[in-house]
Order: sequence, then structure tokens, then C-alpha cells
Amino acid sequence: MYTGKTKNLGLIGWPVEYSLSPALQNAALEAAHLDYAYIAMPVKKSQLAAAVAGIRSLGFRGFNVTIPHKTAVMDYLDSIDEVAEAIGAVNTVVCQNGRLLGYNTDVIGFITALEGHGFSIKGKRAAVLGAGGAARSIIAGLAHGGIQEISIGVRNVQKAEELARMFASKIKLEIHSWEDECFQRNLSAMDLLVNTTPLGMYPNIEAGPPVKWQYIRPETFVYDVIYTPALTKFLRMARENGNHILNGEEMLVGQGAAAFSLWTGKQADTGVMLAALEKALKK
Repeated sequence: MYTGKTKNLGLIGWPVEYSLSPALQNAALEAAHLDYAYIAMPVKKSQLAAAVAGIRSLGFRGFNVTIPHKTAVMDYLDSIDEVAEAIGAVNTVVCQNGRLLGYNTDVIGFITALEGHGFSIKGKRAAVLGAGGAARSIIAGLAHGGIQEISIGVRNVQKAEELARMFASKIKLEIHSWEDECFQRNLSAMDLLVNTTPLGMYPNIEAGPPVKWQYIRPETFVYDVIYTPALTKFLRMARENGNHILNGEEMLVGQGAAAFSLWTGKQADTGVMLAALEKALKK
């Protein structure tokens, strides 16, 4: 039962009504017998500054940040840890003694999920679709894991140039228009293909990044960070192509468990979180 002593947690983004973070976080909090509550809070871009100020004033214990605020929210925080600083994106904020501390747990979630499916990053080649906050986290994780090279496909090459500069000293990285035939053909050399864009996310389930599947080898591991729906058009096409596929469920659980620990100082039961997530997805 919630009381005046209940500590508040939440998620900000636009949209958030389809987010399943509340289901898995509240399940983990209940399993740990912690007096916390986690809610989803829709925040438009124009309302971000006011929303963060409001959360600070209301004494929240912390909150998650999702599309489209992962980079913009950094301007309103008191400190940012070096991983999030290097990535240029925050997905978790801890409220501590009136100060807002920014972290990025997406890296942990992404790598943990890949390893759980037996995919070793070291020495491999990867193609990443998109250049937003999620892409930054994933590229950082791939670089840390020893990926050999990364090819990035985007709508607008100029907008992605900052991303190339960020990681130029850490990894061999090239940026292409994803409509470029040379980029599409080069996908045949990739061991890992990752969609980091929101294309295909509910309710726009028939959208997807442009991929010419005739160039994708069945041996390529295909990963979509989206989890609503569980099987995006992108993953459906990959499955029909014979690829091993993975959606964003396990990444969400992994990053959520890391955030849980930052907020509460306790370890989350990831089995409980995954079960709650899968139950919510079936509704």
C-alpha cells in the first residue's frame, strides 16, 4: 500500500503510454519489498525543462529518460557520470539531496543481452541503423567489447557526423546514407545488424528502417532495441531471412536492473522483471 513515505520513481519521454518500464520496475520493487512507486510521465520536448524542475521539486528518488530526451536532459542535471558523458546520452537519473545525477545503463543492458545469446563482440563487424541516443550507447558498448569495425546507416549523414567524431579515436567507424546502395551491399559483410531507431515501434508497426534483405547473410545476428511490439517488421523480415533475432526486452530488463540498483542500492530480480515484461506484452 502506498503511503506518505512511499518514494517516487518514474519515466519521462514522448510518447510513454506504451512503455513497459512501469510493469517491470514495479514488479521488481514489490519482489524486493521496497516502498517505492514507478510511473510513466509523458513530457513533450517543449516541456522538458519544466518537467525536470518539477521532478526535482517533488522529491523523486529518480527517473528514467527515453526518446526524445536522452541527450537534451543533460543540460538540466547537476552532474553526469563519465560513461554517460562519453556517450552523450543519459537514460537514468538519481535524485540525491536535491541534486540530479545522470547515468547511462543502456550499455550494460545491450551487452548483457547479446552475451546471453552467445554472441561474442570481439573482432566482429557491426552495422548500426540510426545515430540517436540509443545508437551512441550501443556504439560505446561495441567499442568497449572489442568490435573490429562499425558501419552506421542514417537518414541524414550530416547530422551523424558528431557521432563519428565522438568515437573516431576508439573504433573504425564509417557513416553512410542508409539508402546508399554501397551501404546496403556492405551489409553482407556484417556479423551484427542493430536497429536503434524508433521505426516500427507501436503504434507505427509497419514502419522500419530500409534494409535490402537479399544482402543479409543468414549468419548475421539481427537485433532491434524496440520491444513494443515484440516482433517488429524489421525482426519479422530478419526471421524470414533465416537470421537469429533479438528484440529489446532483455536490453530493457538489463538497463532497468542497473537503474534499480542506482536508485535503491539493492539488486533487482531480473527473472521477476522479465516475467512481468512478458506478461505485459501479452496484454
